[in-house]
Amino acid sequence: MTDAIDFDAMNRKVIDEFRSTGGKGSGIFADVPLILVHHVGAKSGTERIAPLVYFGEGERLFVFGSKGGSDENPAWYHNLVANPETKVEVGTETFPVTAKVLSGAERDEIYAKQSAVQPQFAEYQSKTTRIIPVIELVRA
Repeated sequence: MTDAIDFDAMNRKVIDEFRSTGGKGSGIFADVPLILVHHVGAKSGTERIAPLVYFGEGERLFVFGSKGGSDENPAWYHNLVANPETKVEVGTETFPVTAKVLSGAERDEIYAKQSAVQPQFAEYQSKTTRIIPVIELVRA
């Protein structure tokens, strides 16, 4: 029997570290752009925070529902689709955003750019038949 990973505890540690260092991470989050995405449960109504790797292009911010190449989307993705008006933390700044799911050529272009700078994202896509969602976080 293997021990289950306590993702809530892991996320709390990453969130605490992010906030205490002005937006920096360590371990798997060292040297990658990190964002804290607040989201409200589509079913539960509970507010949660997901620490995610993001891609920034000018003022635009993007996150990716990769879930490590799993065949299902992460819970936070479903929550953002159901409740797109939310907020994010980048560095020491917190601001409101609207989550917008990209599609078609725009989605493909941004995912390719992310895969170029973070090659594991290309690997994630190769592990699954689903199209990994790209979500733009539009500053409100």
